[in-house]
Amino acid sequence: MSVLRSGSPHRPARSLAAVAGVLLAVLSLLLGLPGAAGAAATRHAPEPRHPGQDWAGSQIARHEGTAAGLPPAAPSPAASVEGVDVSSHNGSVAWSTLWNSGVRFAYVKATESTSYTNPSFAQQYNGSYHAGMIRGAYHFATPDTSSGAAQATYFVNHGGGWSRDGRTLPGALDMEYNPYGATCYGLSAAGLVNWMKDWFATYKARTGRDAVIYTSTNWWKQCTGNSTAFGAVNPLWIPRYGSSVGELPAGWGFHTVWQYTSSGPTVGDHNRFNGALDRLRALANG
Repeated sequence: MSVLRSGSPHRPARSLAAVAGVLLAVLSLLLGLPGAAGAAATRHAPEPRHPGQDWAGSQIARHEGTAAGLPPAAPSPAASVEGVDVSSHNGSVAWSTLWNSGVRFAYVKATESTSYTNPSFAQQYNGSYHAGMIRGAYHFATPDTSSGAAQATYFVNHGGGWSRDGRTLPGALDMEYNPYGATCYGLSAAGLVNWMKDWFATYKARTGRDAVIYTSTNWWKQCTGNSTAFGAVNPLWIPRYGSSVGELPAGWGFHTVWQYTSSGPTVGDHNRFNGALDRLRALANG
């Protein structure tokens, strides 16, 4: 009996240590398994290799084509407002030429991932403003390189902010086919939706505005499972090159901006705001 009493106080301690060791070993194995629920760290893709070649619609044109039908008829000023979007591949833009042709708003690429800023941003963003246009900035998303929050923060810090001056549009998130690999960036539909939620929440926390989303119906269906998560809040900027907007992604009953051609005068990408100029100003004012 004395042996049992003297040995028993030590047995629980040895048992706990053994259990802890087994648990640590199991955890280590789980962490080493690809796709395990407890993955040790998120693996990120390399930073973009040619961000100057990535702009709103660059991959839409590549994957969906540029000639879906006849060009749209010219609308009345009460029905829409003409706009353009530009990035570094456009270089120094002739804003006065565009203004004289009737262009009244512009979206300018500011950033991509957390490593690239458009070297022509100042000329394009400030130049459109000085020409008299309402302007906004957009971010080309690479959801496999860093988190939505990190990319939204980088965007706001490098030109994507918003000011209540009546001539600055809310920022836009460009979600389209991956220029560097897997169409959906190697993420599940739920993973992409959560990445975007993270981006939009961060942008709103920083600026007070709900951002615009640029995406095509085909990509949206394929990569988000045709999610309805954003249609009630985030204005839709949709690319479709042809005579009509066509089918919209799930969740949106109407579009806000339509990128209707990639081969328009002066800069290529031309857009129409779905409403009169006073409604465009209202969007800028928030």
